[in-house]
Amino acid sequence: MTKIKICGITNAEDAKKAAELGADALGFIFFKKSPRRIDKETAREIIKSLPPFIAKVGVFVDEKEDIVRDTRSYCSLTALQFHGNETKEYCAQFNNVIKAFRIKDKKDLDRVREYEPHVSAILLDTYSKNQIGGTGKTFDWSILDRLDTKKPLILSGGITEKNAKTAISATKPYAIDSASGTESEPGKKDHIKMKNLINTVKGNDNK
Repeated sequence: MTKIKICGITNAEDAKKAAELGADALGFIFFKKSPRRIDKETAREIIKSLPPFIAKVGVFVDEKEDIVRDTRSYCSLTALQFHGNETKEYCAQFNNVIKAFRIKDKKDLDRVREYEPHVSAILLDTYSKNQIGGTGKTFDWSILDRLDTKKPLILSGGITEKNAKTAISATKPYAIDSASGTESEPGKKDHIKMKNLINTVKGNDNK
C-alpha cells in the first residue's frame, strides 16, 4: 500500500490530526526561507507527543552538517530530507536520507542515478525558479517511465485528493508527499483536505 507523508507541519494540532487520520510520516521544515518553517524547539515538543511508529522527517536545504546533526538529535528525527543542492558526498554522511530532486523535464532525472548509492529514498518534486518545494503544481509524471531506480520513490508536487489516484496509478510510488495540497494557508493544515487525501491514498473511510 502506498504510504503518505504530510509535510510542512508547524503545530501540534495538525500533527496529532494527521497521525489520527493515518499518516505514515510527518515532515518538519527547518529551512529559514520557507513559509512552513518550524524552529527546533517547537518541533521537538510536537514530536514528543506523536505515536512511536510515525516517521518524523526533518527537511533541510543546503544546511551546515553540524546543524543537521544537532537538529536531528535534539528533535529525535527518524529521517532527513535534503531539498537543496546537496552533493552526493554530503548525503553520504548521514543515514536514512531522502534526497529531493526538482523536476522540470527528462534531463533532471539523470542526476537521480548518481545519488542512488548514497541515499535511502528519492523524492521528486516540481521545479520552480521562485521557490523550493510547496509549489502546489505537478510535473509531467509520464517522464518517469524512463526512471529506473531501485530506491523507494516518493512523489511530491501538487498532490491533492483530486489527483492522488491518478498519480499513484501513473507512477507506482512508494509514498505520496503533500504540503500545499492539504493546507488552508502555508503552515496551516485543512483537516478536511488532509482526511480526504489520506483516505484516497489508503483507500479507507476514516471518520
